[in-house]
Amino acid sequence: MVLNKKQQELCSTNTTDFSDLTALFLNCTLKRSPELSHTEGLIRISRAIMDKSKVAVEVLRPVDHQLAFGVYPDMTEQGWKKDDWPAIYEKVKAADILVVTSPIWLGEKSSVCTQVVERLYSSSGVLNQAGQYAYYGKVGGCLITGNEDGAKHCSMNILYSLQHIGYTIPPQADAGWLGEAGPGPSYLDEGSGGPENDFTNRNTTFMTWNLLHMARMLKDAGGIPAHGNQRSEWDAGCRFDAPNPEHR
Repeated sequence: MVLNKKQQELCSTNTTDFSDLTALFLNCTLKRSPELSHTEGLIRISRAIMDKSKVAVEVLRPVDHQLAFGVYPDMTEQGWKKDDWPAIYEKVKAADILVVTSPIWLGEKSSVCTQVVERLYSSSGVLNQAGQYAYYGKVGGCLITGNEDGAKHCSMNILYSLQHIGYTIPPQADAGWLGEAGPGPSYLDEGSGGPENDFTNRNTTFMTWNLLHMARMLKDAGGIPAHGNQRSEWDAGCRFDAPNPEHR
């Protein structure tokens, strides 16, 4: 059973309708499918809560795809023969909630995660219908696993990156699991204690519900209000409430 008794109780007593929300988990493991991913083990808890809340959820491993390096939306236009990012970006664009997840290597997020953040950034200049950056009105969070220090450092980096490109970050939007320091067991290893860890389960639960609540609020409000943050208006010369005699 993925969810414990308390997590199941929270799902069964929920009265908010989340059935029109969509969520995408980008699992930045270094392991290609179907190899066991400990990070995906932690994703399962958050996903199970969302599934019970009737959210449409997809989990995707970028390492299963051929992503070009670079900071342009489609790197085939920059000479690369193949780039799967444009197709992944369509999923990102459709999702109300994005959860970027990563293992820890040498105290840092994975190389795949770094590449994903770069590719998210490459599309950050795209505008929505209101003339805002495309990620406005979307909610971001992160999950981290490892058997070495660095969970908070990785979360800080990922969440900063997401808010910088336009995502809204709710309270306590990260969770992680760290096993014994050094070559100890990983999250899904027998006897690791990971799936039963109360601290991790609590933080993963809080993160998931906060993502859902923030996404609900933003969707009901029609996104972030479009005043003072429209790139299209700024480029046209508008300075919003500041005096600007050149813009009528």
